[in-house]
Amino acid sequence: MLLKSLSELNGTSGAESLVRNFLRQQIESSVETIFVDKIGNLIATKNGQLIGPKVMLTAHMDEVALMITDITSDGYLKFRPVGGVDARILVSKPVQINESIVGVIGAKAIHLQKRRERQKALSMDQLLIDIGAKSKEEASGKVKLGDYAYFMTKCESFGEGLYKGKAFDDRVGCAILVELLKRDYEFPLVAAFTVQEEVGLRGAKVAAYHIAPDFAIVIEGTVAADVSEREEEGWVTELGKGPACSLMDRTTLYSPQLIEWVTDLARKKGIPLQFRRGTSGGNDAGPIHVSKAGIPTIVLSVPCRYIHSLASVISEKDYSACLNLVDELLKDLPRKLGVSMIDKEDNM
Repeated sequence: MLLKSLSELNGTSGAESLVRNFLRQQIESSVETIFVDKIGNLIATKNGQLIGPKVMLTAHMDEVALMITDITSDGYLKFRPVGGVDARILVSKPVQINESIVGVIGAKAIHLQKRRERQKALSMDQLLIDIGAKSKEEASGKVKLGDYAYFMTKCESFGEGLYKGKAFDDRVGCAILVELLKRDYEFPLVAAFTVQEEVGLRGAKVAAYHIAPDFAIVIEGTVAADVSEREEEGWVTELGKGPACSLMDRTTLYSPQLIEWVTDLARKKGIPLQFRRGTSGGNDAGPIHVSKAGIPTIVLSVPCRYIHSLASVISEKDYSACLNLVDELLKDLPRKLGVSMIDKEDNM
């Protein structure tokens, strides 16, 4: 299963090589040109010889992880997050370093904590990774400062059509892009598998400037907070209700004309679609839509429960619906551009 393979690869911001190499193997027979740019984005072009609008599809390769920043005198590892990681989820979690070193994130035992310590969540500074070393010298022989620690989660199905695994943000988007590159369209199509999204949307900025597309679709994993402890208005998205179309977030205000197009086509094709009911966070659309003279951009996301944790949960139905909807949008895009769907004055 493509998504399982992608989910279980390790590749955080600035260290995406394993994911990039795997993706290159998956797509090289489906595209005419493929290269890695100076920041590490994997960029592949299909139908480059055709006349028509140049369309950019993008998904980021990097996942959240931890970076080793210090080694204590007794052999424990201190760390900082790479991307947004909640310290409250980390205690007792196993991690993998350098593809071979296994560790456990630990803290002072609850039996030894004072009452006031037990009344608040542990901070990142209070946590350590235990790799079984007894001294700084022993630990330094196995890991070094700057090494990354990754969650150790297998991608597996469970329940009714659900999958749990790490790095679904945004390996779901990467998997969908691979599937789309196997299909035929009537215009130049450029797929950008971007780097360093989790630490500032950096790869997409470089890719968009280089590609200079006429239109862009970002495929993401996004938060689904549809759990019983939260009121429905705070769910943002729900599993099983289809992909989510973004309206606004921290980095982008999306075009009403494009949203209407997506909504109408989904309804016409019988594809479930929901809106992302939240404005926090950002994604690769932020730097893409303001690149050069401006690029009309939309975002479609697969809802993920427990995002940025050691185990996120997605619905296979949402994944398949997102793939189908982007496929329908691409097939309809030449007609829509031909009738001036995108009002450049309003959307640039």
